[in-house]
Amino acid sequence: MPEVAYVNGAFLPIEQAVVSIEDRGFQFADGVYEVVATYGGRPYAMEEHLRRLHRSLREIRIDFDVSGLPDLVEEGIRRSGFDETLIYVQVTRGVAPRNHEFPERPPVPTVVMTVKQLERPEPQLYESGVKVITTPDLRWKRCDIKSIALLPNILAKQQAHEAGAYESLLVDDLGQVTEGSSTSAFLVSGGAVSTSPAGPHILPSITRGILLGIIRDLGIPLHERFCRVEEYLSADEAFLAGTSTEAMPVVQIDDTPVGAGRPGPLTSRIREAFLSRVG
Repeated sequence: MPEVAYVNGAFLPIEQAVVSIEDRGFQFADGVYEVVATYGGRPYAMEEHLRRLHRSLREIRIDFDVSGLPDLVEEGIRRSGFDETLIYVQVTRGVAPRNHEFPERPPVPTVVMTVKQLERPEPQLYESGVKVITTPDLRWKRCDIKSIALLPNILAKQQAHEAGAYESLLVDDLGQVTEGSSTSAFLVSGGAVSTSPAGPHILPSITRGILLGIIRDLGIPLHERFCRVEEYLSADEAFLAGTSTEAMPVVQIDDTPVGAGRPGPLTSRIREAFLSRVG
């Protein structure tokens, strides 16, 4: 099956997709993005992703109408023909001479989409759970904007990779876990679930929002609050959430086992409810 790209109005093979060297996304990371996954070949939570993309665009003052994107996504999925697909959509401010301030005449935004085979984590990871490490949260102070400026996230993810871990939990200057480098983070203690509250310090993950609704529907006590590293280390359970990660159990943080060192019953219950909803 072919991997497909879309650039400024045209679908083409991914190896032929190019943008100008003066695109502000390349020069300044002046742009935002979304990642959408399919279930049963259909894009999941498309409306929620569009709302978040619209908000990110508004926050950095890029004027772009997102209403046409669902048709482009459907066309990309059709052209690629994968059984399950991962769709990446990026919108930058566009092409302009390299000056830090916004161009006096706003350029036409650059719209890029890639359509690839979706590779979800190996099923055995949900059975065994994963190891994570903690790293300092070095990101900027508007993490609620889904910016393409991901260098701190990349460095944290690479550090986890080199440590043989699945993910890095990002820890702020107060010793609080904000989220993972590419996931949301949750802990379970005393039968209740806790996760960082929405705000500029975290990205409001679409999967996070769906899981919050599921947790409430299941009648599980839920607290949106900051939790310190020590609380994660002493938690009964912990799990990660993301578009392709879904709800992934964490069984070790740094050198400390989480709970019994295996996926916990509440995490499994939440994941099963999520799979039932998307199936």
